[in-house]
Amino acid sequence: RMAGVFLLLVGSAAAGFSVYPTSLMPLEDQGYCIVVARLPAGSSQPRVRDTASAIDTVLGSVKGVKGWVTIGGYSAMDMAKVATVVTTFVVFEDWDKRPVGFSLVSFLGALNKRFEAVPQASFSVLPPSPIPGLGTAFGFQMMIEDRGNLGSHELQVATNALLDQAHDQPGLLRVGFTTFDANSPQIYLDIDRDLARSLGVAVKDVLSSVQTYLGSSYVNPFNQFNQSFQVRVQGDADYRRRIENILGLSLMNASGQMVPLGTLAKAVPVTGSELVYRYNLYPAASLVGIPTPKYSSGEALDKMAELSRSALPPGMSYDWTGLAYQEKLMGNQSALVFALSITLVFLILAAQYESWLDPAAVILTVPMALVGIIVALIIRKFPIDIYTQIGLVLMTALAAKNAILIVEFARELHAEGMAAAEAAVEATRRRLRPIIMTSLAFILGVVPLLEAEGAGSASQRALGTVVFGGMLASTLFAIPFVPVFFILMHRIGDRMRSGGRIPLHLSLKDRRG
Repeated sequence: RMAGVFLLLVGSAAAGFSVYPTSLMPLEDQGYCIVVARLPAGSSQPRVRDTASAIDTVLGSVKGVKGWVTIGGYSAMDMAKVATVVTTFVVFEDWDKRPVGFSLVSFLGALNKRFEAVPQASFSVLPPSPIPGLGTAFGFQMMIEDRGNLGSHELQVATNALLDQAHDQPGLLRVGFTTFDANSPQIYLDIDRDLARSLGVAVKDVLSSVQTYLGSSYVNPFNQFNQSFQVRVQGDADYRRRIENILGLSLMNASGQMVPLGTLAKAVPVTGSELVYRYNLYPAASLVGIPTPKYSSGEALDKMAELSRSALPPGMSYDWTGLAYQEKLMGNQSALVFALSITLVFLILAAQYESWLDPAAVILTVPMALVGIIVALIIRKFPIDIYTQIGLVLMTALAAKNAILIVEFARELHAEGMAAAEAAVEATRRRLRPIIMTSLAFILGVVPLLEAEGAGSASQRALGTVVFGGMLASTLFAIPFVPVFFILMHRIGDRMRSGGRIPLHLSLKDRRG
């Protein structure tokens, strides 16, 4: 009956783990956030400067902000120069100087509302990535890929359609946006290659001349004043302001004659993407999203994958990158990590006891910690993340410790001639008080982690919740099952011996006899 109750409890906990929401890491307050302002395509530089000034005005009136750095023409999400994007890194006040009740989630929400009143741009306030170097912001990033070579305009339509469907889902995304825009004004230089060839002008010379005049070309370094300087060639600003200036450029042909560029090419105004993304060799658009507290990141990834199947047309697909890729790669490894840790402890105990049955009595009670862990996660509404896996490994050792104390005493009493059932009960009676005392001391020591504040508090709360719930279940629920499994293992051993099989637990003296 006790074994049946054990299977029911552990089975229910394992079933709950299999369907419980998952995440990679909790949202951590790292002392700063990122504000990304996106202006319409083709916006002039005065509008960009006005947006930067509006950001300064808003941040100057927000409590809890220590300072900020604004970079115009730079997109932190793309790690590239984009003329119509303004990126601002907002630094929070030190922990002891922050306003009472300051929290990262509430601050980001309040800042988003303030920026909604700025009409000239669309704003996104993002927390930084919890793993530096792996993505730019917290949340997920998916790459919409043009696998059918449908074109940049079709890629933008598909990306916006998916983003609109995600926004229509109640409570799915707190922030969702894309920096991809296929309507950025551009100039297409239509070169008459046949005419260029007849005039003795190589196409590569046309392209290098345009690059040198409008952009720049590196020549060489030189040393002066004990410093090294670079020499770069570039057209003067007055000669590269307008489209007509491009056609007025001249280049030398094979005969040494100067040929105006206007005789070889036409400057045609077009629209296209300011950034050319390639992901897995496909033209791609980046879509960034941060789920609301209602959804874990694992649930958000599943929901976005479901929406993409209906929103993306044939020839379009998606891939995950950054934190989302790592989360998908990790999958639901909690069960595997727990199973491997239990196996490791079992093999060590089997080598120590020179028996397969006595360690089984210890290991069988360890999964009872799952009951406390899943209940604690449900109460605190925490997802299963990497800190849950760390807690599971820790609980394997802590839960086994209590069972080892009882089994060790029961083995000694049984070796002295006491029956297995009596030895198990007596060992439990002797070790119950020390086990309760040490376990309660450990549980109370974990309590400060449950309500941790300050730097790294999110990870402390996640790990503390797992350890607190698991240790509580291992102390209150697992101890009554230790003598039960000790007796069951010895009954199994007695039946195997009576059946003529080789005993599983023999001392050196028994073998000689």
